[in-house]
Amino acid sequence: MTKVGIKEIAAKANVSTATVSYVLNGTRNVRPKTKERVLKVIEELNYRPNDIAKSLKSRRTNTIGVIAEDVTVFNVPEIIDGINEYADEHDLHIILTNLRLHRRVGHNYSNVDAYRKYAESAVSDLLSKQVEGIVYIGVHPRDVTGLVNTYGKPIVYTYCYTDQDVSIQYNDEQASFDAMQYLVDRGHKRIAIISGLMDSTPSRLRFNGYYKAVTEFQLPFNPQYIKIGDWGIDSGYQLTKELLSLPEPPTAVLVMNDVMAVGTLRAAAECGFQIPRDLSVVGFDNREFSDYLNPRITTMDLPLHEMGYSSMNILTGLINETEVKQEVQPLCKLLERESVAPPRQE
Repeated sequence: MTKVGIKEIAAKANVSTATVSYVLNGTRNVRPKTKERVLKVIEELNYRPNDIAKSLKSRRTNTIGVIAEDVTVFNVPEIIDGINEYADEHDLHIILTNLRLHRRVGHNYSNVDAYRKYAESAVSDLLSKQVEGIVYIGVHPRDVTGLVNTYGKPIVYTYCYTDQDVSIQYNDEQASFDAMQYLVDRGHKRIAIISGLMDSTPSRLRFNGYYKAVTEFQLPFNPQYIKIGDWGIDSGYQLTKELLSLPEPPTAVLVMNDVMAVGTLRAAAECGFQIPRDLSVVGFDNREFSDYLNPRITTMDLPLHEMGYSSMNILTGLINETEVKQEVQPLCKLLERESVAPPRQE
């Protein structure tokens, strides 16, 4: 098979090699009829530009490195999809590295030293492949300051943050407040909360939103309505049983993730509470299974796709050294389903 290059295209289209180059790279205006003739020949000869040769000449690779802490964790795939959408729209290449942290360090994400070597190795590998910048995707919102050195290459963090680099985060406190306002608007006043572990940034921020709503809407504050879980089904189950055994149980509960909310549904059924007639439930994260439960769980949907897309938008601005506009913090959206109703009249 004869190798096709710019010379062959120029000869068949009866133009100079410079004109073919202008058409391929868009570096100069070419008369429409000439451009159309060149593009037709390119298609006929099935020509594919040599990306490596182009990058050597232009000193640009149009390649972005993406480091995912663990692609098996629920938030990561949707963020990657947002990254890919931006890359497709802007003709960028993506190299994805999976650190597999969940298998390697379990839930020990707060100890940066436990996985620093994996992150540093991933950065080194990506830099050797001439990426122009890196997006780092966390599996849990937390401070990862000092985790890696990118040796001058731009980096943007999402679903985690540092005090040195740009990061894209959603607003956990506002999301929790919005969920509470939704319950208040439907007539609830006795609203409990089941949080995750309180050494977690999302737990603290979501509790802040809960407490802000209790204060702003002048709800009765009952310390017995505050339960600390561990993000798992069993803790949601056990803590909901404790709530429903109170002399004056809550009429609604805000659960900080959909996994614990599954335990809430199970406990309510065992205690003879019908959802949503006797107890309204709002979860967090919009996990896929939440739409298949009976009843389907009303939940806060995280803006994961938007976070991935925005990360790429900011990163390309840093790479091109253009003015980077401060992105508006992505907001969660409440998905209304069948697990919430007005409280029963007593």
